[in-house]
Amino acid sequence: MSMCTSLLVCPNSFNHHAISTMSDLRQYHSLVVRLGLSSDNHTVGRLIKFAGLSPSGDLSYALRLFRHLPSPDAFIYNTLFLALSSHPSPSPPVSLSISPSHLLSHMLQHSITPNHFTFPPLLRFVSRPTSLPFGRQLHSLIYKLGFISDSFARNNLLCMYLECGCPYDAWKAFDVSVDCDIVAWTTMVSGLLKAGLIDDARALFDRMPERNLVSWNAMISGYVQGGLFKEALELFDQMQAQGIEINKYLGASVLSACTGLGALEKGKLIHRQIESKQIKLDSKLATTLIDMYCKCGCLEKAIEVFNSLPAKKLSTWNCMIGGFAIHGRGIDAIQIFKNMESEGGVPDDITFLNVLIACAHSGLVAEGNCYFDYMVQKYNMEPKMEHYGCMVDMLGRAGLLKEAKQLILEMPMEPNADILGALLGACKIHGVVDLGQEIGKRAIELDPLNSGRYVLLANLFAGAGRWDDVAEVRKLMDDRGVHKEAGHSLIEMNGVLNKFICGGRSHPQAKEIYNMLDEMLERIKAEGYVADAGVVSHDLTKEQKEEALYYHSEKLAIAFGLIHTRAGDTIRITNNLRVCRDCHETTKFSAFSFKLGPIQYQMSCSIVRSTQPCKRLITNTILKETHHINKI
Repeated sequence: MSMCTSLLVCPNSFNHHAISTMSDLRQYHSLVVRLGLSSDNHTVGRLIKFAGLSPSGDLSYALRLFRHLPSPDAFIYNTLFLALSSHPSPSPPVSLSISPSHLLSHMLQHSITPNHFTFPPLLRFVSRPTSLPFGRQLHSLIYKLGFISDSFARNNLLCMYLECGCPYDAWKAFDVSVDCDIVAWTTMVSGLLKAGLIDDARALFDRMPERNLVSWNAMISGYVQGGLFKEALELFDQMQAQGIEINKYLGASVLSACTGLGALEKGKLIHRQIESKQIKLDSKLATTLIDMYCKCGCLEKAIEVFNSLPAKKLSTWNCMIGGFAIHGRGIDAIQIFKNMESEGGVPDDITFLNVLIACAHSGLVAEGNCYFDYMVQKYNMEPKMEHYGCMVDMLGRAGLLKEAKQLILEMPMEPNADILGALLGACKIHGVVDLGQEIGKRAIELDPLNSGRYVLLANLFAGAGRWDDVAEVRKLMDDRGVHKEAGHSLIEMNGVLNKFICGGRSHPQAKEIYNMLDEMLERIKAEGYVADAGVVSHDLTKEQKEEALYYHSEKLAIAFGLIHTRAGDTIRITNNLRVCRDCHETTKFSAFSFKLGPIQYQMSCSIVRSTQPCKRLITNTILKETHHINKI
């Protein structure tokens, strides 16, 4: 039976599923008119539904159909509300000459009572442009008509306020509601987290009468996005203690927390849980897992996961290239890039950013220049500020300071503080004071609240013995209220994170740690270690300078690690700041004196005890490690 015959036999049995194009719809519409059904809400309503909601529909046509209906019912209005709120444009095109607010006014003027399906799409529409006055009118109407007890209307009202950046209005609407379901509670927790109100979100989370996996993931991922990785892992442990199992979304959040803390053992545990639950590694989860292994110093495991993936998306390729980059394995990063291209992958700007970082960290200047040109010539990509920053960093690390400065002058945009900071760092490494002074002052003026710029410039002056300039920089920091970020080091031991600060004695094993540190310092002094006090204030005695260096957090962390490790174990130290030159030297001498193996400095500092120590191997490792530390 044809479409037309079906409608002729039974006009009210109109089947919109038979329509696949607007051409089909126009045929139906023509027949509807000839049969005298153009005023029938049931029949025309289905035409409006297809024209307004179908991907191949035409919203303007749906509105024209609506205008010819003498008495549209609530279904017609709700369909158009949904169509307008689903429109890809932030607001309906001018050609539609109607908005949800006008349509709602039309509905109320014709005494059509809204129902449960009316307000959710209207509130979703308001959440997209920030047309808050209309949203507040909807809020009043919802109360007036008694729909505040309707979970769909209430939850969309909360979302509207939260999306419009009004968390306290959402809170008031939530607080006066009764019998809020778990969706409303979770919506509020997520919204408060998005607004940066982490403590308020946690307080509300703790009050929840019931929680599901979505609720837990909302709070944990909020902690991760706020940089509170320790709190995220603690909450995850609390969740598991209540018997709630992990899923891929939660797995990605917790792995990100492990990455932020350098908590490799915890990350391995999460990986085992993912495997035991047979959770499929989609692109996001696989990328997060590889990123965790790379940044926690376990590159071989990252490679294993990467090679096991049956299909790799661009984000996964980018992550693996970046992993090789931070480990100073530039040749391997370039090879992965070539493999991606050979498999048909098309790089994006992040891909080239990671390749350039790999070249910078490995001293591959010629290759870096080549790929900088390649992205323009082969893929027509205009280098962004970040790409120029990598090039400046690469040239600066290699001692090509004039070339780095010339590149900055030739950039098509004004350099930002990060690019100038990269050149300042290179001047610090190579002891080029005059250029460093010029660049450092420019960087500080562009980013006056970043303590790192001041510290780097002060250290440059200190290395040159220009203590009056050091004092001037420090006074400038004080005058502007800029404070240096406190350094700390973290070690994960038996699943527990141990935090150390310079000179700190709050650790339960403080006495043992300081005893081990004294022993370590005595042994490395016998091997030729001399404290590098070049950046310590000149108005201290030699003994005071050495003592100021001896109790840096990195040294305390190494001493703690030596207490708790056996032959073959790995100590990973995660620092929030760059390792100072003296701690760098201490680490190298400790590797020799305590018969340790390779040392890695990426996001974490890894010290591996060698079961078969070899003086030549240790020496080669130290030289290799020195090469890396100068590039990170």
